[in-house]
Amino acid sequence: MAVRLRADAGVATVFTCFAVIGLIGMSLLIGQVGVVTVARHRAQAAADLAALAAAGAIAEGADAGCTRASDIARRMGARIGECAVVGWDVTVAVERNVPSGLLGDPTVRAIARAGPVEECGTNEATQCVE
Repeated sequence: MAVRLRADAGVATVFTCFAVIGLIGMSLLIGQVGVVTVARHRAQAAADLAALAAAGAIAEGADAGCTRASDIARRMGARIGECAVVGWDVTVAVERNVPSGLLGDPTVRAIARAGPVEECGTNEATQCVE
């Protein structure tokens, strides 16, 4: 008995293999976007806390404030990219590497500002917004 093969024999298997490869690739890409998003949020949290710490220590001097900001950022797994003190306002920029292997070694950056709020008018509860 001779076995006759049709021209489309095995096409479903090949198509399924390509579909599975595509789904795995999309899953990895979506996962990588999630990792970058989490790293960005952690960098923003580090920037916020570093700016608040620097503003709290600014009475001791600008260098003391930036040193405190650097310490807080380091403890949160980030590094200070810039620390600027203008009067009582502190602006801190932090950078953090994204732990991944798919997209190389990307770096996320976040900026935060902390300082006193100016009061407007005669009502002490009213705050100025720039």
